[in-house]
Amino acid sequence: MVTTAAAAHKPQQQQTRVLIVGNYCHDVLIQDDTVKAESLGGAASFISNVVNGMSIPCNLVSKVGEDFKYPVDYTPIVIPTSKTTVFHAYFDLGIHGNGHQDRVLKRVCACDPIRPSDLPDVRSNFGMAVGVGGEILPETLERMIEICNSVFVDIQALIRVFDSVDGTVKLVKLEETGFYSMLPRIGVLKASSEEAVFMDVEEVRKWCCVVVTTGKDGCKVYWKDGELRISPFSANQEDPTGAGDSFLGGFVAGLVQGLAVPDAALLGNLFGSLTVEQIGLPKFDSRLLQRVKDEVQTRKMQYLHCERSDNELEFLKPAGHEQFQASLGSAKLIPPCSSQARPWTPSNSPKETEKTPIPHYTVQAKLLVNSVYEEPIQTVEGKP
Repeated sequence: MVTTAAAAHKPQQQQTRVLIVGNYCHDVLIQDDTVKAESLGGAASFISNVVNGMSIPCNLVSKVGEDFKYPVDYTPIVIPTSKTTVFHAYFDLGIHGNGHQDRVLKRVCACDPIRPSDLPDVRSNFGMAVGVGGEILPETLERMIEICNSVFVDIQALIRVFDSVDGTVKLVKLEETGFYSMLPRIGVLKASSEEAVFMDVEEVRKWCCVVVTTGKDGCKVYWKDGELRISPFSANQEDPTGAGDSFLGGFVAGLVQGLAVPDAALLGNLFGSLTVEQIGLPKFDSRLLQRVKDEVQTRKMQYLHCERSDNELEFLKPAGHEQFQASLGSAKLIPPCSSQARPWTPSNSPKETEKTPIPHYTVQAKLLVNSVYEEPIQTVEGKP
């Protein structure tokens, strides 16, 4: 784990606290011009969902409009003059010849950006810059670097741009952004395999750790002196939305609890695999979460007996890595509690618990490809 002298002089603060920065969103999932689901979205929602599940204390800074629909554990900043960020995700639809892609994503409404003055005036061990709609400004990331011992950045917060006509999400090269000069000062940069081609991994790895998620193939970790592939967990994919976000949440949750980078990446892969098996924001089974926390605690105790430096991340696989993977895989096979809420479908939506995103309508409706957000959406997921 990364520590600094400045942090050591602040014993009154919770040194394991995670600061998550990114806006909540309204996600609308569309297939063949038909709305299939509506869900709470945004990388911050998926990450905080995992961090909460692992009982990690954190702060979250997010902005929404007065139209925000969902109950959340971390109260966002409400902007009366703005609407909540909205994304439409089109699946298996041949928009502009892109039918081969898993999804085409469009930002149809954007809330205000998060500014340095919105961040808490306390120090955090881990900061997470995880914007999805352009809400992370260079000066905001600069401030996070100042108040956090180590900052983890999702590259989508840095390289996404949005078509001025219909809001289609496009990507630009990292070196063309205002964030490029900050790379030597961040701890980890996370990207999907599709996003990784918009940076020079061999160059960036000289400055910070780079983690590239590769879907069903797990992930790969790059650092200055080496690289390592981390094995995946099998999953029956229902919705890829938020898989990369949940990975990052699990990854940081592992590091907070003292795991080496390879073991923390395994935990990230586990939560990514759990997320793709549900539509929208996943609901994790309580028994599974307890088993995972027990396995992480056991692994942490094993790792305490290894020689390590407290001032830097440990990249090499510690002894017992494969056994830890097997233990997490066994936890994933635990049958869900009968009282546990199921992933959303039209037939079971009335039975969802209060904390689960619930669509506001019970019938499907057509939505034009280039429609803009109007309140309400007549309906019945920042990314791998």
